[in-house]
Amino acid sequence: MKKQPIKTNILLLENIAQSAVDLLVEQGFHVETAAAISDEQLKEKLKNYHAVGIRSKTTLSKEILEEASKKLLCIGCFCIGTDRVDLPVAQKLGIPVFNSPYQNSRSVAELIIANIISLGRHLGDRNMEVHKGIWNKTAKGCIEIRGKVLGIVGYGHIGSQLSVLAESVGMEVKFYDIEDVMALGNSKRIRKLDELLAIADFVTLHVPDTPQTKNMITEREIGLMKRGSFLLNASRGTVVDVEALAAALKSGHLGGAYVDVFPSEPNGHAKDFVSPLQGCPNTILSPHIGGSTTEAQEAIGREVASRFIAYLETGSTTGAVNFPNIALPYAVGTHRILNIHKNTPGVLKAINNILSVYNVESQVLRTQGSIGYLIADVSAETSSQIKTEIAALPTSIKTRT
Repeated sequence: MKKQPIKTNILLLENIAQSAVDLLVEQGFHVETAAAISDEQLKEKLKNYHAVGIRSKTTLSKEILEEASKKLLCIGCFCIGTDRVDLPVAQKLGIPVFNSPYQNSRSVAELIIANIISLGRHLGDRNMEVHKGIWNKTAKGCIEIRGKVLGIVGYGHIGSQLSVLAESVGMEVKFYDIEDVMALGNSKRIRKLDELLAIADFVTLHVPDTPQTKNMITEREIGLMKRGSFLLNASRGTVVDVEALAAALKSGHLGGAYVDVFPSEPNGHAKDFVSPLQGCPNTILSPHIGGSTTEAQEAIGREVASRFIAYLETGSTTGAVNFPNIALPYAVGTHRILNIHKNTPGVLKAINNILSVYNVESQVLRTQGSIGYLIADVSAETSSQIKTEIAALPTSIKTRT
């Protein structure tokens, strides 16, 4: 039978959607919400919480995770990316990390389409001029997007959905991805990034923040792009050398740019943000709003909150990015034991030696990386003893019922 999470505390940071709060409270969890906080505040605060939810401003480093690991059971990234969490350390400490890889992809794709059109028509510049009282009705440099080549770098959840939308408005879609992925519609895969950059009228980036993508687009890559072409980045701020991009915009090599992400971003609202891209011609800048729509945030809130509930109540790790994915149906009339342990030789034998002398209704054990994860349904009379014995194994990291 499910245990009720009466005393389970959850901290949701960075204005996570109310849909998450409502769902968790309905299930009996105690939820506290807060804006982004400093590392020192977070380190102290997490000592009192079983789960924490973050977005793109909070970093859960090795140091913070180790401080919180005694009580912290799981982490939710209420966004696509999980790069703000030290995933190997979280795994080693027995803390699964959940995210929402699909729910905001439509919002980002729509934003890119809107900015492709805006860049092609120089809407940003015309908007500022009219606000200043300047009436500059001109067709110079303004283009339709129909028939233009869109080069998508990263053909994942967002890139592939963008591909479909772009084709629907008449664009010719080419894409580059390091993985073998299926091309949707009439899009065509280009095997080399340099080749894609050379043929695209618009280049849009949709890649994760990894060592391989850091400074993926520098002066060299920008130089390969067609004169007068456009660059859009709504992925991660580390992907583009913004100094090189600013120089290309000012020189006229690029016809414009849209940038939603920056190498360094404020943790909250700020009035002193500075970027070399400010003031560049036909350049639209936004404060990391790619997934910031009501629909996306509410859907993300429900999805990740549901992952929290499933893990905290049943041990289900479906959707975890750093854990074996297990969802074992409850055996009626039993107590459930959850054990996270080091993935070392002999651990399975040691666990089975304990379980073999008790009445076990069902069990499953899977491994991933440095850890193994056991779910076992046992009789209510023996659950406490089994938990004690398994927790005492030198390989055990976390054990709970």
